[in-house]
Amino acid sequence: MTHAEQPDHITQALRLAESAMATTSPNPRVGCVLVSPLSGVIGQGHTQQAGGPHAEIMALRDAAAKGHATAGCTAYVTLEPCCHHGRTGPCCDALIAAGVKKVVASMADPNPLVAGQGFARLRAAGIEVEVGRGAAESRELNIGFFSRMIRKTPWVRMKVAASLDGQTALLNGQSQWITGEAARADGHAWRARSCAVLTGIGTVLADNPRLDVRLPDVMRQPHVVIIDSQLETPLDALILGADRPRLIYFAVQNDAKKQALEALGVTVIHLPGKTLTGQETAKVDLPAMLRDLALREVNELHIEAGNKLNGSWVREGLVDELLLYLAPKLLGTGQGMASFGPLHTLSEAPELVFLSSDMIGQDLRLRARFAGRDRF
Repeated sequence: MTHAEQPDHITQALRLAESAMATTSPNPRVGCVLVSPLSGVIGQGHTQQAGGPHAEIMALRDAAAKGHATAGCTAYVTLEPCCHHGRTGPCCDALIAAGVKKVVASMADPNPLVAGQGFARLRAAGIEVEVGRGAAESRELNIGFFSRMIRKTPWVRMKVAASLDGQTALLNGQSQWITGEAARADGHAWRARSCAVLTGIGTVLADNPRLDVRLPDVMRQPHVVIIDSQLETPLDALILGADRPRLIYFAVQNDAKKQALEALGVTVIHLPGKTLTGQETAKVDLPAMLRDLALREVNELHIEAGNKLNGSWVREGLVDELLLYLAPKLLGTGQGMASFGPLHTLSEAPELVFLSSDMIGQDLRLRARFAGRDRF
């Protein structure tokens, strides 16, 4: 194989990172490939579940298990090796100890605890560092992590299943099932990659959903978040039954119900909005809630709610991305995707940019990003 035919090792590392899409939260999805000048690829790996080894450690272990020496090799990694003690030790120290000669990284880590310091430590140890290859894809794989580190809020993705004429339910509330089985399974994969799934009390009372991930070999269930201004969530609601973090944000005090929910292990957070005069409102403060979720290490927030709550998120300009499944059917008069407005001019309409369109079974999946939301 000539040099020109050599595989793109950064692309290989990015595929490893992508394979960890539903695993690493709240850590970033990172892949690493170790390449010897004599033997080619000698080790590879991706970041494990939180508290487990990072991609570089997994690649070093893989090389050792195969009997390969790592001295003089090049490490291709999709994010700057960490240099601080968190749940695990510094990866840059492990690469230095392994005798790695060069590190090719897609981009710097936005975490203030790293932010170039990993590269500096590698260079100080005499290791050549190259940065930039695969940067756009690495950032996209970790858009939520970058959002939390830079904006101090999660990346907000709103999932909607609707008919071709934009209805998410009949007027009587019936909505199961507008889309087909393949689209519903695909929706579970998007739940799986998120740190938290959010809904409102209206959906809890109307549908009694579980909002968990029902796919084979699920290693991690996302947190569940409920916006419930007056603490009306039934104590026997299915959404409260899962063994995973459960958070309810409310606005109107109800000490007895709060204590009952906390007795079930639910985290109940009083976060009312405020008027211009400082008076508390009967609605949850959505921007403050996003900041609170970021402090709880939520990278990607996946919304599955009704048209009223969806409308509140859109009205306040807090949605980053729309994940829309359109079924090939018409419902006529029903419940729309997001109730907000009315707008007075077309120029007031939120603008989106299409990212992709794919057939999922018999349904059409559209991904669209609200204009400018990824500029951070």
